[in-house]
Amino acid sequence: MWAVVEIGKKQYLTGVGDTLEVERLQDKKGSLSFDKVLLLVEDKKVHIGSPYLDKVKVKADILGEKKGEKVLIYKYKRRKKYRKKQGHRQIYTLLKISDIATSGVKRTAKK
Repeated sequence: MWAVVEIGKKQYLTGVGDTLEVERLQDKKGSLSFDKVLLLVEDKKVHIGSPYLDKVKVKADILGEKKGEKVLIYKYKRRKKYRKKQGHRQIYTLLKISDIATSGVKRTAKK
């Protein structure tokens, strides 16, 4: 069984036991439950939400935080002696999917 979940304006393909790197969440420890499930596949049956599925939740445990790779931004203007170098490292939250809970899957109407 796997699902497509919306977490922080991005969509992730998840299955039970998967580990995800999502953009930094406010919670540091514990577990979370996501109810914005767009698609669910179980036993070759596909349930598609419009836009979300009703009564489907994806439960995840927070493993910690991690920094991503450094991205370098380099600006310059020719013949003007202007050069600027800047770096950025995005912080990600690590999630481990513990369960995909379903009970009578129904679609929600788009509002």
